[in-house]
Amino acid sequence: MIIDRVEVETINSFSKSELLKEVYGLIWILPILTLLLGITIEVLVIVWLEREISASIQQRIGPEYAGPLGLLQAIADGTKLLFKEDILPSRGDIPLFSIGPSIAVISILLSFLVIPLGYHFVLADLSIGVFLWIAISSIAPIGLLMAGYSSNNKYSFLGGLRAAAQSISYEIPLTFCVLAISLRVILSNSSSTVDIVEAQSKYGFFGWNLWRQPIGFLVFLISSLAECERLPFDLPEAEEELVAGYQTEYSGIKYGLFYLVSYLNLLVSSLFVTVLYLGGWNFSIPYISFFGFFQMNKMVGILEMTMGIFITLTKAYLFLFISITIRWTLPRMRMDQLLNLGWKFLLPISLGNLLLTTSSQLVSL
Repeated sequence: MIIDRVEVETINSFSKSELLKEVYGLIWILPILTLLLGITIEVLVIVWLEREISASIQQRIGPEYAGPLGLLQAIADGTKLLFKEDILPSRGDIPLFSIGPSIAVISILLSFLVIPLGYHFVLADLSIGVFLWIAISSIAPIGLLMAGYSSNNKYSFLGGLRAAAQSISYEIPLTFCVLAISLRVILSNSSSTVDIVEAQSKYGFFGWNLWRQPIGFLVFLISSLAECERLPFDLPEAEEELVAGYQTEYSGIKYGLFYLVSYLNLLVSSLFVTVLYLGGWNFSIPYISFFGFFQMNKMVGILEMTMGIFITLTKAYLFLFISITIRWTLPRMRMDQLLNLGWKFLLPISLGNLLLTTSSQLVSL
């Protein structure tokens, strides 16, 4: 059998193109894996910080035995939950029982796609970035409700209903605050998270939306705490009933996933507070780059990207510190007080803030 030289070259070029496609496919996975690794490290740091700050507020000793300064305590807890027995309720809906935690975790993880840590350092710079986050975050209560319903436990079901009612009550004021922020950017046919940050960078520190939208900032702050089910809004975890709410029947790694959802949601809320109100990655104070004197352009680019990530995380950890401090400062609210605050106070205030912002934008046109 004689093979023409042209056919051999064609076969070789085809095999090389297929190999390049596989290589490109692996390269596109690297940013996602890097993001997941960074999120995991951030969650471990947040757990350690909460334990240390809580111990300092209560004047007691925090974690100190697992690793230096107790840094490995969160890893030890996660490993313990991973190897614990996964107990399933005998009369529960097992498929829904297993899917519930996954839906809650995936909906929170997808929110990280539109969060910019630096200038164009974002996985998906979409023109509907903030609204995609609101749409995705609205899926998480479905997983919590599924978890409570499928447990075949009245207390779990009540906890799931409380979680869904709480999320719906505070999702609407939060959405109105986001609309008021992105209104100026919407007029240019974009509500990208990157565009929102760049719109605040024109006037430096005084260009932050914190000063333009102080009422919206307070409403967003309160709604974010309620969305994360943090004190004083942690009503789904009903300690007065001596149960853990919708996660009462869960054990092992599935219980750990709900624990993970709480801190992931807190991290996402902190990053969006930074992006929407605190100027994102902008330093907001003029500074002279040391590398600029030597015309090291590549080093300047790497330095600016690193500084952007550091500034974004620093501002996010400021919100984390506030939320952790509030946990040990304010008492828990009742369910009727929580719903009254959401529907009778925050909703009219956020709506009035949106109308006021809309009126000022129309006047300025």
